[in-house]
Amino acid sequence: MKKRNLITIFIILAIITFSVVTIISQSNGVSKETTMCIANNATLYTQLGCHACEIQKEMFGKNYQYLSVIDCWFERDKCSVITHTPTWIIDGEKYIGKQSIEKLKELTGCN
Repeated sequence: MKKRNLITIFIILAIITFSVVTIISQSNGVSKETTMCIANNATLYTQLGCHACEIQKEMFGKNYQYLSVIDCWFERDKCSVITHTPTWIIDGEKYIGKQSIEKLKELTGCN
């Protein structure tokens, strides 16, 4: 085989491997039950166009829909105390920036 064909095959295999790993990691992410527990104990403040907010969303995968989320771009009146997004409010405390699932479980008591 020509060197060019080997490089093309390698690139295709790398893309397929990356895609499979991404799909598996998203499907094995946080469970619906854990997400709903976090939602019952926390509110996530985001904003349209916020890159860190998108990363936080991806961490929850398909279960993101169960979170209590306020988008400060569309609901500015609910965000008067929010200076940065994403921000989590848990038990009246603000946690600015994206948080790991483990940290959110710890803060909300959803172990």
